[in-house]
Amino acid sequence: MTRSEQDNAVTKNDTKQGPNGIQLTPSWNEIDTVLLDMDGTLLDLHFDTHFWLEHVPARYADANGLSFEKSREQLLKRYRRAEGKLEWYCVDYWSEQLNLNIEVLKQEVDHLISLRPDVIKFLQSLASAGKQRILVTNAHGKSISLKMRKTPIGDHLDEIITAHDIGLPKESSDFWAKLQLHHPFSPDHTLLIDDSINVLQSAEKYGIKHLRAILQPNSTLDPDPHDHFIHVDRFADIIPTNDRIDRN
Repeated sequence: MTRSEQDNAVTKNDTKQGPNGIQLTPSWNEIDTVLLDMDGTLLDLHFDTHFWLEHVPARYADANGLSFEKSREQLLKRYRRAEGKLEWYCVDYWSEQLNLNIEVLKQEVDHLISLRPDVIKFLQSLASAGKQRILVTNAHGKSISLKMRKTPIGDHLDEIITAHDIGLPKESSDFWAKLQLHHPFSPDHTLLIDDSINVLQSAEKYGIKHLRAILQPNSTLDPDPHDHFIHVDRFADIIPTNDRIDRN
């Protein structure tokens, strides 16, 4: 299928609307590249939330003779100091800081790693529509490897780029310019889908034109939408093909 034929096919689906008439479906005929977050976007954030707020505090309490409540209180203070920095996402950093093998601890609860609804169908539809599918994540390489083993998303991506490759977290305003050195893209013809409002704001400031937030990154928690961005609930709502997924 030629680029013109692909554009004509996906344009038919540009009218999917959400509440208050907001257009959920991006203008696919304007998009060449799709930048995709991993945790909370392609994958349910429940694993990560449980890991850092339940599993690590429990193991840290055992290792240091603390109550669970005291352990979590101490850890939350450490988390806040690292939040938004590259260290926050680094498995090796937390292993050293906490004297725990974070990589092994993740494997203890890896049964909680799961896809968000319709992810594989969505990724397949992007390929059929001729879009580049680039995973752009803050996650550390060891976390990425685990999740690629536990899910099939790696088979449906054209490239994986981590913030650790760039040297900056996605929240940094300089991240996107440095990403250009790894994988050139046109901001006017790029869609970013991410569950982090801070990341979306950073990308918007850089000039990425098409932005979508995730309505419910963690399936066990209620949605907390941000007024400024259009939120996607299920990828079935924005698939760029003539075929829609039955939501029933």
